[in-house]
Amino acid sequence: MRFPKLPKGEYPAEIESLTLEGRGVSHINGKATFISRALPGETVRFVYTNRKKHFDEGDAVAVDIPSPDRITPACPHIDQCGGCSMQHLTGDKQLAAKEQALLDNLARIGKVTPETILPALSGALWGYRRKARLGVKYVAKKERVLVGFRERHTHFLANLDSCVVLDPRVGERLTDIGQFIHTLDARDRIAQIEVACGDDHVALVFRHLDPLSPGDKEKLRTFGETEDFDIYLQPGGTDSVHPLDKDRVRPLIYRHPAFDVAIEFHPLDFIQVNGEINRAMIIQALQWLDVQPEDRVLDLFAGLGNFTLPLARQAAHVTAVELDEPMARRGAQSAANNGITNTEHVVGNLFEPDRSDPWMQQTYDRVLLDPPRAGAEAMMPEIARFAPKRIVYVSCHPGTLARDAHILVHQHGYRLRAVGVMDMFPHTGHIESMAVFEHPKA
Repeated sequence: MRFPKLPKGEYPAEIESLTLEGRGVSHINGKATFISRALPGETVRFVYTNRKKHFDEGDAVAVDIPSPDRITPACPHIDQCGGCSMQHLTGDKQLAAKEQALLDNLARIGKVTPETILPALSGALWGYRRKARLGVKYVAKKERVLVGFRERHTHFLANLDSCVVLDPRVGERLTDIGQFIHTLDARDRIAQIEVACGDDHVALVFRHLDPLSPGDKEKLRTFGETEDFDIYLQPGGTDSVHPLDKDRVRPLIYRHPAFDVAIEFHPLDFIQVNGEINRAMIIQALQWLDVQPEDRVLDLFAGLGNFTLPLARQAAHVTAVELDEPMARRGAQSAANNGITNTEHVVGNLFEPDRSDPWMQQTYDRVLLDPPRAGAEAMMPEIARFAPKRIVYVSCHPGTLARDAHILVHQHGYRLRAVGVMDMFPHTGHIESMAVFEHPKA
């Protein structure tokens, strides 16, 4: 519950540690207080932004004693935009904090210690983000259309002219996009833009709350041609997304050069945000999975085949299981487009697995899984039943990874061979990691 009144003024705080979200932790009169833009070892002054029964929240407004790891953020909008919470910390220290958080979760929740800590996978700190949802807001008083992300601590859009973490094909053109939308009759009825950047082309999906006039459609058509954007429209739910002109959009593709694989995707499909780290992740995962030419591999939460298709270049057969039927169908099509014939693409609910499904009655030599934040608890006993020699678990939440690791290690005897973090989202609190498990008899 939010307290109706917040203490006024600035308050001193000594920062003890860092949360998973990149906020400094202090204790004020014994009560935990999470303070944005504050680093361990610092003395800061902060203002309260929220009070709850068991903890408070605040925002640092001055740093009296800075950490040696503090740097000046590269983004000019850092004080307004809520998109990145850790730009004031050096890149290597961001990774160190994420690695420590991963190890702490494994020890505290999973009661496991890895045999090896993998070197962190890192890449470009800027211009890495190839998927995003941009808010759009027509501000009548300013006669301007804002395009970007939310302000810190509010639901309002920040006044941005650029975004340094977005693919520069879009991130450097937020003002241009806003100025274009301002020319539309529907300027106040455009709610958001989905950004999808392929290796070769960029697609923008305009969510519009009312039907567009013929004039607005023609303006969008010209804008796309002039600025080299493929334009899609979304008049309703996600199933309403369609190209403005079918013959004027090009396939969105990202590639895995190391495996001679190209994957086509729809603008709203889930793909890994960071293309450079994704390529490095695939290489590392397959190295640790140690796939042999005779192996049968199970790829869980397979999506479009991000791991499936590279795996198929090395294994005898890959079974890819995905809950979303259109994604599974497009994964099968991508396999065919790449001349890959040794994959099977199955629709299956991995949160409520059914042992009567044919794929559940087979055996597998290796298992790779890349679940959402909820993890894959229901599949842990099933994976152990398959008794694969190795398991590679790609995680986007250290808590659920630790929970699932506990099951594999303490209930089924697997060894936690290695773990490591991946800098998929620089400057944010998101922790992406990889864990490698080995069968006790391997």
